[in-house]
Amino acid sequence: MTYPVDMSVKPEVSAHFDEATNTITYIVKDPNSDHCAIIDSVMDIDYAAGRITYDAADVLIAEIRDRGLTLDWIIETHVHADHLSAAPYLQQKLGGKIGVGDKIMVVQETFGKVFNEGTEFQRDGSQFDALFKDGDTYTIGTMNAFAMYTPGHTPACMVHVIGNAAFAGDTLFMPDGGSARADFPGGDAGVLYDSIQKVLSLPDTMRLFMCHDYGPNGRAIEWETTVAEQKANNIHVGGNKTREDFIKFRTERDAQLAMPKLIIPSLQVNMRAGEVPTDQDGNPMLKVPINAI
Repeated sequence: MTYPVDMSVKPEVSAHFDEATNTITYIVKDPNSDHCAIIDSVMDIDYAAGRITYDAADVLIAEIRDRGLTLDWIIETHVHADHLSAAPYLQQKLGGKIGVGDKIMVVQETFGKVFNEGTEFQRDGSQFDALFKDGDTYTIGTMNAFAMYTPGHTPACMVHVIGNAAFAGDTLFMPDGGSARADFPGGDAGVLYDSIQKVLSLPDTMRLFMCHDYGPNGRAIEWETTVAEQKANNIHVGGNKTREDFIKFRTERDAQLAMPKLIIPSLQVNMRAGEVPTDQDGNPMLKVPINAI
């Protein structure tokens, strides 16, 4: 597929790091209008106390209002397993459409079974306003953006390319962080390698923005790099590392990783576009499946 890359468009990117989940959320503004998008928002949860709050989302809302911006899109790069999306809260406060990759239906079907969801849980992606296929385009003000299908970490991962900026989700980390795990249901190390090569086929000067950073070896948190830097220095795929080497490394590495602390609430909420599930009386309620993930 040929993607409609336009490096002449240079969106303004405001990054917000969430220390509790090591997530970076982005406000992406059209340089030629007051329109913007939010990518990979965070809803705060004290899981031990069963308490949800919106401090991180309120920071985004305050910035958008202070700058007089109009929110066109709330983009999820995938169904995150390590933080909860604040998309519905943001939409209620600011408007905008919630978008995700169309393979969300695969994720909903898989985890609908894991969480023993009833027939009232729709597995057709209808909780979202837009379901993107590979190469689909959308607009943020005067900017054209497109979605690039990049499975491997999950079946529904997409990289969103907006002018000379690409938002990688969990497909890539910073060069010294490497890549995301591929052992969740529907993940595949070989497919992830192929998806990363797809991202690295973008222009060398394309800005790449990460969804997570963990400050390897004690360095300060970072989130922006370039395609050229990733190709040269990424510790998992840079320097022409082979597909076979990547699969071997990724498989062995994933076997040593613990489950993300928030995977149980995150999957239930995020496959619903950020809505918290409810019990039969309409009360917010999460389930804990035993030995199922």
